[in-house]
Amino acid sequence: MSQSVAQVSFASVHVITDLSAIPTGLFASGSVVTIGAYDGLHVGHREIIEQVTKRAIADRRTSVLVTFSPHPAQILRPTEAPKLLTDRDQKLRLLESTGIDAVVMIAFDRIQAQETPEDFVKRVLVDALDVKCLIVGEDFCFGKDRRGNVELLTQQGEQYGFVVEPSHLVAGHDDVTASSTYIRSLVQNGDIEAANMYLGRQHELAGTVVHGDARGRTVGFPTANVEVPKMLCQPGDGVYAGWYVRPARDGEPERVYPAAINIGRRPTFYVDAPVSLIEAHVIGEESLDLYGEVAKLRFVKRLRGEQKFSGIDELKAQLMLDIANAEAALAQR
Repeated sequence: MSQSVAQVSFASVHVITDLSAIPTGLFASGSVVTIGAYDGLHVGHREIIEQVTKRAIADRRTSVLVTFSPHPAQILRPTEAPKLLTDRDQKLRLLESTGIDAVVMIAFDRIQAQETPEDFVKRVLVDALDVKCLIVGEDFCFGKDRRGNVELLTQQGEQYGFVVEPSHLVAGHDDVTASSTYIRSLVQNGDIEAANMYLGRQHELAGTVVHGDARGRTVGFPTANVEVPKMLCQPGDGVYAGWYVRPARDGEPERVYPAAINIGRRPTFYVDAPVSLIEAHVIGEESLDLYGEVAKLRFVKRLRGEQKFSGIDELKAQLMLDIANAEAALAQR
């Protein structure tokens, strides 16, 4: 069950997608490892990763995060798979800031799903990574039939000579345990400020700017129609204050602009639109040519729910108010 792509470099983090192509000497002193989907890289995840990196530094070993691509649920139960808080590239960018030395991306498919926890431990943790310490959440489960838990891992550690340290789950500002599932519910309900507190950052979506029906430009408020992959978790319908991030190009860094972001089905113009669209009005930059670029949208605050207006004049008056409210909200961040 070797992985399909060679080891690559992602800035300061070793990203390993082929266990047979690990750089020589990377795990010469052994490793301190954590395992999980790590979708969202929320505050609970970061707490575990911090434990891993601190332990690795103290023991002079390599810190490693083992994760899976795609998310196991997308293979095991595709019709019920959760929307993702982070795509692969965003997850790797976020991991750069944690100080982790290496990320092992296990290609997850139906064959991988049949691997027993014992075989996974031997093949990946022991033979490939020379694990000396494994740190996972106290409720962690993995492997065929989800038999791989802290108790089983502890038994495996006694057999192969590594220790297992369960990590207590982190409670958020309202005493609810930080979890990707809970954060998804907050995002989808439009409670973006609470979601951001659990994420420890602003929720971000990346997508391509495509041509729409030019309604925004017609009413004097041009918008970028951002087409986001369906697998990503987007906020519930409404208007948000946020940031529009243009990609780096021609040696210049990313450029960040304030934005009023509308997500919805535009009931003023359409009776029964099939899907919600994401449209970002870049404040103060109405003449930018954004078509075709891959933009990032960072959500800061929900301003209001979606509304149906009696006509263009009422809509324009509300859009002016939305922009003013967005500017005020962003000025505080």
